[in-house]
Amino acid sequence: MKELCPQPPILRRRNNHIPYDIAFNILAKLPVKSVIRFRRVCKSWGSSITTPYFISTHLNHNNNKDCDNGYVIHKPSSPPTPSNSPVCTVAFDHTFDSIYEVRIPFDFSSDCAQIVGSCNGLLCLADFRSLSTGDNDIYLWNPNIRKFKKLPHTCLGKVSFVTLGFAYHSENNDYKVVRISCRSLSTPKIEVYTLSSDSWRRVEISLTANLIFRKNFYSPVPLISGSLYWFAYIKEENCRRVIIMAFDVNIEKFKKLALPDDCFHGRSLHRCLALFKGKLAFIKCGRNEQRDFQFSIWVMREYGVVESWDKLFVVPFQRVAYCIAFTEYGSLLARCVTRVKNQGSKFVLIDTETLHEKNPSIQCTSFVANFIESLVLLDGANVEAY
Repeated sequence: MKELCPQPPILRRRNNHIPYDIAFNILAKLPVKSVIRFRRVCKSWGSSITTPYFISTHLNHNNNKDCDNGYVIHKPSSPPTPSNSPVCTVAFDHTFDSIYEVRIPFDFSSDCAQIVGSCNGLLCLADFRSLSTGDNDIYLWNPNIRKFKKLPHTCLGKVSFVTLGFAYHSENNDYKVVRISCRSLSTPKIEVYTLSSDSWRRVEISLTANLIFRKNFYSPVPLISGSLYWFAYIKEENCRRVIIMAFDVNIEKFKKLALPDDCFHGRSLHRCLALFKGKLAFIKCGRNEQRDFQFSIWVMREYGVVESWDKLFVVPFQRVAYCIAFTEYGSLLARCVTRVKNQGSKFVLIDTETLHEKNPSIQCTSFVANFIESLVLLDGANVEAY
């Protein structure tokens, strides 16, 4: 008689049954790839892992880990060659050293695709040229679980100028894409996509016709304390006044914020808004009295309070530079324009306290966003696997 092979311990359910709450807690603390494999152990595990409650619990466990390194993801701004598929590079947040590459599993109609934002491991990418033609190439993508979805067509169709923001709606455990279209002398139009309903809707908000939104070029519109932040120009009689427009994604209302009073001294070559250690930061690139380049960095200590703007750093530069992003540790990633002919520009990572510069391994001009592992988009309508 043939001797039967013993079953693996994990399959001996009758003799060594693992209580559900214990199994749930163990699974919630595992890496994403391990959780995906354990979906196949039994039907009850598979159905539990795809629930919003488990996905949120797993995300909270991962966010609360004391890790030495967070992660960022880069998308090259230059189009891929015909022989190469477009890829993103995942890197350590602290050093910007490359870890691995992930292929983008969908195609864009032009070479104007950018990272709109990143929330809880879910990326939003869009082809901005397609937005003005009505094609609306906007995708949500989670590279960790190899799933994505293309967003449906918007309410407004063809528009002349579009800026996008991507946000997590904490009150409903949902995700939103905010689409603003505006042009000179016309009232901005706003529509919001909600992941749970998989649909767009118009948001009627009272805004003046002389308001023009402006997005950051290389970095996503920052999401801080439940609000998305844009620069906006208010056209007045003989000038253009710059303000910040904050969109609260929970109540879907705008709030105007003033810039720091002392930020208007001297000529500004470049401005951007960013997340700096959980706070809203305003970065200005200009020249000092000696005509040298420098970054001046302000942080809003208390949300919505103009008097709480605090000038933290002045970072000197020997050449023209553009702010790309801040790391979670507070280092500044900048794109520096070199003076050597035919050498273009390069990335530099600067410690804002010590002013120490590092040349990271990634040197192609990129769109950059923070990135974590998660199970978001594991299940839902019109989600594609690859």
